[in-house]
Amino acid sequence: MSCSAAKRALHVVGSSSTGNKFNDSDVSEGEFVPSQYIWPDDVKRPRVCILGGGFGGLYTALRLESLEWPEGKKPQVVLVDQSERFVFKPLLYELLSGEVNEWEIAPRFSDLLLNTSVHFFKDRVRSLHPYDHLGIDAPASYRSAGTVHLHSGLLIEYDWLVLALGAETKLNLVPGAEENALPFATLEDARRVNQKLTELERKYFGNDSPISVAVVGCGYSGVELAATIAERLKSGGVVQAINFENLILPSAPSGSRESAMKVLSSRNVQLLLGYYVSCISKSHSDEKIVLDLQPVEKRLLSQIIEADLILWTVGNKPLLSELESNGKPNSLPLNGRGQAETDETLRVKGHPRIFAVGDSSAVRDGNGKLLPTTAQVAIQEADFAGWNLWAAINGRPLLPFRFQNLGEMMTLGRYDAAISPSFLEGVTLEGPIGHTARKLAYLIRLPTDEHRIQVGISWLSKTAIDSTSLLQSAIAKILSGP
Repeated sequence: MSCSAAKRALHVVGSSSTGNKFNDSDVSEGEFVPSQYIWPDDVKRPRVCILGGGFGGLYTALRLESLEWPEGKKPQVVLVDQSERFVFKPLLYELLSGEVNEWEIAPRFSDLLLNTSVHFFKDRVRSLHPYDHLGIDAPASYRSAGTVHLHSGLLIEYDWLVLALGAETKLNLVPGAEENALPFATLEDARRVNQKLTELERKYFGNDSPISVAVVGCGYSGVELAATIAERLKSGGVVQAINFENLILPSAPSGSRESAMKVLSSRNVQLLLGYYVSCISKSHSDEKIVLDLQPVEKRLLSQIIEADLILWTVGNKPLLSELESNGKPNSLPLNGRGQAETDETLRVKGHPRIFAVGDSSAVRDGNGKLLPTTAQVAIQEADFAGWNLWAAINGRPLLPFRFQNLGEMMTLGRYDAAISPSFLEGVTLEGPIGHTARKLAYLIRLPTDEHRIQVGISWLSKTAIDSTSLLQSAIAKILSGP
């Protein structure tokens, strides 16, 4: 098979319809034999396995939990994720500004699922063993629709599967990026970036030389990072943002782009537009990192810049395409990005028992264009996936997914943000008003009522403290006189 063909198809392990997934005669002496997960009600109630605990996976599980089920039909649900915490990724930037606490945006799955019947496993997925592609769709005749093989050795049989494995940043696009650049997509990434910034702040304390930070990519993530870090470092740092295109936020509404440009300019963020990074290496003379920038157009000249910290926000790779294969011909239909091709009900094409959401799914709008892999899209897909699982289990018609664009939001610092609501055409809320509106919108979208209440109280307390501090500073200035 060619490299291009391998990238377009995920080979999955074939499985017998008898329920016996392994033949003892095939296991050599001393070979590791996987263990089987025992569902609480075995096959008496439908078994739903959800792979991935991001917006798509967790919110699908919670949707299933919230629906009314006929007696004996409520499914047993297992949620698998490699982390012990759910991460509300749009608020990761606030960890760098100190605006939120880690528990507020990254609660443990065990806490979120405490009052539910959902079982959580902290594990990584090794491979899939579906056989619903053979036309099997009768749980009364077959023991399961497939099996999931986890890295711990656990095998989970399922009747229904939800693929929500998310994606990871592609750092292998440019020589030296993996060794010298940091991504910003997970809680662990945010911790590493925050730690590195803290180390640099200590190192340069009292030093006339500024901290230099280079952000590669000027999409939403790159612009939010540049604005947040520039605000944090103030005059003690220089932030440079590099983008392949000749403008920032190419897919954003014009109002959001203008708001971002004003903020970046006010914080002296240097924009290097129309450039791509060709190579990253360590400096021979000091601890700096060197970026070789090449122009997209001939009118620009090549540049060499140095930085203490490089943040990479360009490109991502769906984890679905990274699952192990054994060369068998059975495969999930993947597009060139490594996402599963789905029909309009979010079921994977050719696999009536498998749904895909979030970064794992190639969902298209009415014009055939792929939807962006954003939190907004994933949350809406999870709502439909949960409902369609209910419908499929109960023999009801499935609903076609229709994405409703609610607008775009981004943070631009501790008291700054830009919101362009879809229902207010041409209107952009910015500054403190936009910041407050954004936080309220995300507060509403937190996964459970209990967590929303806890975070809401915490944020309200912080707002009161900040307001008191600002008032005290204002009074002190007045009393001190001109």
